[in-house]
Amino acid sequence: MQINLDAIFASALSPYVLLDTDLRMVWANEAYLKVTGRTRERLIGRLMTEEFPAPPDSVSDKMLKGSFRKVIETGRADHLPLIPYPIETEDGTVEDRFWSATHTPILRDDGSVEFILQNTMDVTNLYRGRDGGGLDHLPEQVAMVQRAEAVANQNLALEAMTDFFKSAFDQAPSFMAVLDGPDHVFKIANRTYIDLIGKRDIMGLTVREALPDLEGQGFFDLLDQVYSSGEPVSFKGMPATLQATPEAEPEKFYVDFMFHPLRDVDGGVNGIFVQGHDVTGQKTAEANLAATREKFRTMAQSMPNHVWTADRDGGLNWLNDRIYGYTGAPEGSLYGPDWVNVLHPDDVDGAVADWTDAIQNEVNYESEFRIRAADGSYRWHIVRASPLRSDDGALSGWVGTNTDIEERKTSEEQIERLNATLETRVSRRNRELEELHATLRQSQKMEAIGGLAGGIAHDFNNLLQVITGNLQLVAREIGPDSPVQERLEQATKSVSRGAMLASQLLSFARKQPLSPVPLNLGELLAENTDILGSAVGEGVEIETSVADGLWNTNVDPNNMENALLNLAINARDAMNGQGCLTIELGNAEFDDAYAASHPVVDAGQYVVISVRDTGCGMPPEIIEKIFEPFFTTKEDGHGTGLGLSMVYGFAKQSGGHITITSAVGSGTVINIYLPRTLKAVESGSTVNTQGVMYGTETILMVEDDDEVRETARLMLEDLGYGVLPAADADEALTILDRIHNIDLLFTDVVMPGKTNGQELAKQIQEIRPDLPVLFTSGYVQDAIVHDGRLDEGVQLLSKPYTQSELQRKIRQVLDTASVSDVRQPEAGAQGAVAQCSSQDTDEGASRGLTVLVCEDDFLILTDIAEGLREAGYTVFEATNGPDALKVLNAQDVGALITDVGLPGQSGEELATEARATFPGLPIVFATGGIEVRAAEVLGNCAVLTKPFQETQLRDALDRLVSKAAAE
Repeated sequence: MQINLDAIFASALSPYVLLDTDLRMVWANEAYLKVTGRTRERLIGRLMTEEFPAPPDSVSDKMLKGSFRKVIETGRADHLPLIPYPIETEDGTVEDRFWSATHTPILRDDGSVEFILQNTMDVTNLYRGRDGGGLDHLPEQVAMVQRAEAVANQNLALEAMTDFFKSAFDQAPSFMAVLDGPDHVFKIANRTYIDLIGKRDIMGLTVREALPDLEGQGFFDLLDQVYSSGEPVSFKGMPATLQATPEAEPEKFYVDFMFHPLRDVDGGVNGIFVQGHDVTGQKTAEANLAATREKFRTMAQSMPNHVWTADRDGGLNWLNDRIYGYTGAPEGSLYGPDWVNVLHPDDVDGAVADWTDAIQNEVNYESEFRIRAADGSYRWHIVRASPLRSDDGALSGWVGTNTDIEERKTSEEQIERLNATLETRVSRRNRELEELHATLRQSQKMEAIGGLAGGIAHDFNNLLQVITGNLQLVAREIGPDSPVQERLEQATKSVSRGAMLASQLLSFARKQPLSPVPLNLGELLAENTDILGSAVGEGVEIETSVADGLWNTNVDPNNMENALLNLAINARDAMNGQGCLTIELGNAEFDDAYAASHPVVDAGQYVVISVRDTGCGMPPEIIEKIFEPFFTTKEDGHGTGLGLSMVYGFAKQSGGHITITSAVGSGTVINIYLPRTLKAVESGSTVNTQGVMYGTETILMVEDDDEVRETARLMLEDLGYGVLPAADADEALTILDRIHNIDLLFTDVVMPGKTNGQELAKQIQEIRPDLPVLFTSGYVQDAIVHDGRLDEGVQLLSKPYTQSELQRKIRQVLDTASVSDVRQPEAGAQGAVAQCSSQDTDEGASRGLTVLVCEDDFLILTDIAEGLREAGYTVFEATNGPDALKVLNAQDVGALITDVGLPGQSGEELATEARATFPGLPIVFATGGIEVRAAEVLGNCAVLTKPFQETQLRDALDRLVSKAAAE
């Protein structure tokens, strides 16, 4: 700068100071140094606000900085008539002073401010009313200064308000401008407006001059309309094409705006306020969204799945055609919350709850439910939805799909069923393992009992057999009135007691050979009530109860009677011979869940025998051991401890289980559960137990014990039979090779040497397949017994036996074999199917009908078949449904006779399948009491309830055949 300030202002009486635009003092005259009490060295180079500080945001600070800012921004001088401003004196105290200042800009060549020259006068004395020159005009001067202060304060407030509104106007997110006059001259425009139009310099220009590129787009016409009518106008999303410079590319915008008239004090329009928003981004996004939606819907319509969308609150607002096609619902009928109308009623609550949770938490939705198809059926779907979000992350809607999972659900159900079966098998296996572990824990005791049982069964029973045989032979030779007869009877009773002891040991060890048959326990109980009464004595009252519709069970009748007798005797002893014994028979059924929680129980149907006494009861420590062998609560010499052990072993060996409930002073309840059988009770001919039935056949008897062999020989010869005794298998084979006229092999099972009785029987039957075999033994082990039951077709006479038991069993085996000899098994049938020609009788010739009999019970099958053959029928036999169908397809069969309760395929299922192939086939159902619905459905059927007479069967066949012929 070339101005010589010292030459101009150095000697001036008024204080001057020069500042740059940072308010740094660069020059001051002597008057300024004097009035401020500063030296030149102290001032020059210092910021004025540092050298003369005022409290921040005070009136002094705001007035001084505001004036400097105005000068720098406008380039014009500014005057502060009065400004209070504190100043630090030489002694360091701060004195409140009042000043009047003028700030004059010194400009550069380009018009910008380079320096500010401050001329400041100290008017403190004048402000405070102290006259420095005279008193005449002092009041007026003071008033003038005070008015100047008021004006300064008002100006300061006005400037602050102006600054605030200018800042708010300039920083507003919407664009704003003020237009003046009918030509719409720009008076004010905020930064947002300037940015929108391309940073043009528009102040003082009309809109047509400032924005010629808007010509023809309707904005000028709207401004003229608002100015002339005085009514505001507003538009949303109006397009505007702007071109900031002729060289720039035209750019299209979308704006929401309002033109509002401004009025003067008289109410006339003198300008227009313009305000609005640039919504170009929103419009672009909406257009892109519309295009995206259209692309999405086109894609969704081509997808094989159900696709739908929903608003942010979860109401459906669009569904693809596949949903309407599947549900048959009219288009639009599932919008909003109405989508639940096609859900299965049982699934609605869960689906809605899941959907509500997803909406509230703005997370993915997934649920499985059934959706109704147009035909009314329901199919499982997995329904998924994902939230849609705007650029700022806000939830804007949902898109979802429905995928058919019916086949997966079906597979899952099948897997569940398989798993349930697996769990049942695993549970059963676990129970078996638990039982095995329990058995292992007592392995030493059980081994000792098993060895004892085997020794007793083999050796002791042989001794008893010799004794009982000779006792019976002696009894035959003496008269009934002989005094020896009583002693023989006592000896016989002792033998029976010894045999019972061995039998009890075998029962507990589950090695007692059982011969189970279908039984009605109600009938068995009725037959044994008198025996039980005798056993418990007159002091014990016996009450029995049999449930209506009691099921049958498959058990060994003799062992069942012994079990009842043992329970009754134990109850009598617990009651000291006085009390009430209640025996109840009923039905029980255990499901898989019960069986899973009770390891000793298999699920199924059972017949339950409940024996309750009113005795003393037992504590828990006694109950835990009550079924152990040789454990007894009776005094020495009054019990073996094998009674309940035998009952326990019999129940388990019969496929059932036993429970006990007791408490001291409350009596005891023992329940035996035996599996139900669907087979009917067999109706056999009554065996004559009186006298002796003689025979003349020849018997090959094999027994290694000399005394037993000799006793048995004498008993058989006494019955009239011819006996060929042999001590071992080799001797027996030698006899067979030498003598061919042998009618029966009667052999012990357990014999020394390499060949036992069972292996001997196999060898002999290879030579003589028609030779019947009767086994005898006191301890059969596993030779002819498996799972505690005799092998199918095996005949056994347990030692010791009486002569009466021997004669009955011999005759049963011989008579059965004589009937079987008539049958001629078909080659390769292995006993399942056999064909026999009718007897050449006149009656057979007259009937001439071929009949197929299907019955799984061998004796019943034989009886029916032989009776029909004797009546002149040609008979085919089968023991199961598949083999019966083979015969029907291979032979010309005129009628079918079938049992209902066949293994595997039932008789009703067999009859239905047979009728499908042979529509006119007459069918007779033989049943033990089961309702046969197939007879009514198929027609031309007869139902015979076992036992029935042969004449009833023949009459039924005649009726059915005659009816079929008539049709």
